[in-house]
Amino acid sequence: MSSAVRGRPKKVRYIQRMPKVVQFSPRGRPGRPDEIELTLDQFEAIKLADFQGFHQDEGAMAMKISRPSFGRILREARKKVAEALVMGKIVKIRMGDVQVGVRKAEFTQEALEKELQAFKAKTAGIVHGSRNLKSKKVASRDMEERLGTPEQ
Repeated sequence: MSSAVRGRPKKVRYIQRMPKVVQFSPRGRPGRPDEIELTLDQFEAIKLADFQGFHQDEGAMAMKISRPSFGRILREARKKVAEALVMGKIVKIRMGDVQVGVRKAEFTQEALEKELQAFKAKTAGIVHGSRNLKSKKVASRDMEERLGTPEQ
């Protein structure tokens, strides 16, 4: 068997900014504890859902991934964090096997609400199942301008 990667490449997952702290260690446990690796996209999913209070569809929009993908990433991240807390393991935040884009601006609940309003206004031109492609392109460009895109 070859060691080639199977499946399609992972989508770029956007994060607001790189974490300030990349390792958390338990105290009061003798010896060197085991480690758990939390990828950047898992860190971002926990931050959006559990720290900032975003719903899964909102978190998915912020990371520019599907809602099911966001839910899967969040579930994996929560399991890792719970294991680290219960078993007294070190948590290390790493890049992992993902492509990451960093937003220019903070993605807040207020920014999300503005984005949803703008999206609804731009998609009002969709009639009887046919898409107004010009409106869709303008909405997509406007969304990228407001939320920021990774610097090239």
